[in-house]
Amino acid sequence: MSRPAALVVAGGGAAGFLAAITAAEAGVADVHVLEATAEPLTKVRISGGGRCNVTHACWDPLTLVGHYPRGSRALRGPFSRFAPGDAVAWFADHGVELITEADGRMFPSTHSSATVVAALRTAARRAGVQLHSRCALRGVVAPAGPAEPFGLQLRGEGSGAAPVACRRLLLATGGHPSGRALAAQLGHRLQAPVPSLFTVRLHEPRLQALAGLVQEPVGLELQIEGVARPWRQRGPLLLTHWGCSGPALLRLTAFAARDLAAAGYRGWLTVDWTGGLPAAEVQEGLRHQRQQHGGRTLGAQRPVPALRRRLWLALLDQAQLAADLCWAALPRAGEQRLLQGLLVSRYAIVGRGPFGEEFVTAGGVDLGEVNLATMESRRVSGLHLAGELLDVDGVTGGFNFQHCWTSGWLAGQAIAAALADSGSGDHG
Repeated sequence: MSRPAALVVAGGGAAGFLAAITAAEAGVADVHVLEATAEPLTKVRISGGGRCNVTHACWDPLTLVGHYPRGSRALRGPFSRFAPGDAVAWFADHGVELITEADGRMFPSTHSSATVVAALRTAARRAGVQLHSRCALRGVVAPAGPAEPFGLQLRGEGSGAAPVACRRLLLATGGHPSGRALAAQLGHRLQAPVPSLFTVRLHEPRLQALAGLVQEPVGLELQIEGVARPWRQRGPLLLTHWGCSGPALLRLTAFAARDLAAAGYRGWLTVDWTGGLPAAEVQEGLRHQRQQHGGRTLGAQRPVPALRRRLWLALLDQAQLAADLCWAALPRAGEQRLLQGLLVSRYAIVGRGPFGEEFVTAGGVDLGEVNLATMESRRVSGLHLAGELLDVDGVTGGFNFQHCWTSGWLAGQAIAAALADSGSGDHG
């Protein structure tokens, strides 16, 4: 057998690339990345509508972990060592300036993901990382002893030049089933993957007719049969031709992902269309309309000015009230139905959206089986795991990429230190 490579990274995504670059820049002389597809960094390229939401301007690790439905508390340590500020500095050092939008999301100043992809590929090439496209890791033979290497079983057109053994192995295969199978083969316990960050279907024609409308803010409450605690979020809601989406809804489904999966994506969504106004204030607003604008029609005079007009007309219809009815003629029962509709409209969830945002999954290798300071397996010495393969997922806004940068950087640093300490000769 030829001399084992110092490090092989399975997966040419965000976490895998940053780990490989970090190890190589720290002096590891023989680093290889295996990518099953023709092009690495596909998710980086397509993310954010082709702009790449690199990270989020959330500088406090304690606040940052609150954006991760799975892994939040465990990530405090990793984020204290490599947080969004460190990611911003890393990309600046590699020629990518990031800009911050009003909602905290950070993008390259070019507004093109190609800038980020090019920076990662250039950094890898300059550091001496060898990329093997169309080369997948099919199986792993764990070392028989402390001085023994990992045996690698490869497949694909690019496998001819790739190493078949390595001293350190990093699995950074994202949410692909092959990576989970390899981790299980090596003795790891996995949390079953389920979709996270997805839209929902509602059986509500009045809302579906408003597709494209955004109401901000709204209060959302999700109730699932058999789950005692309701899930709540507040923020913008986007109405679609199948139901609803938008930041508040995606965050809600991310935190409730496992409960929704167990319930077959059925439940009840209660919407406070006022965004959190006290019930007494809303009721007083309705009475004010009747007393001060009694001659005007319901359709022409909204009691909550921030409410979009088309949505207001739909809520009138939902309350069985005609838009041309004058406020002075509004009956008490109609007022109560309107109050109910504004504050606690309840809609049945009948499934996920037609193309739910499944490029994030909840599930993966149990975090208890990984040393999160080094990303090294607690079951197999010399094996590291990073990125979406772990049971970590964040909400939208750059948080999933931040976890990839953090776990990749920590893995690369630890691998370089371990190879240097071993005196293997693979460290420059």
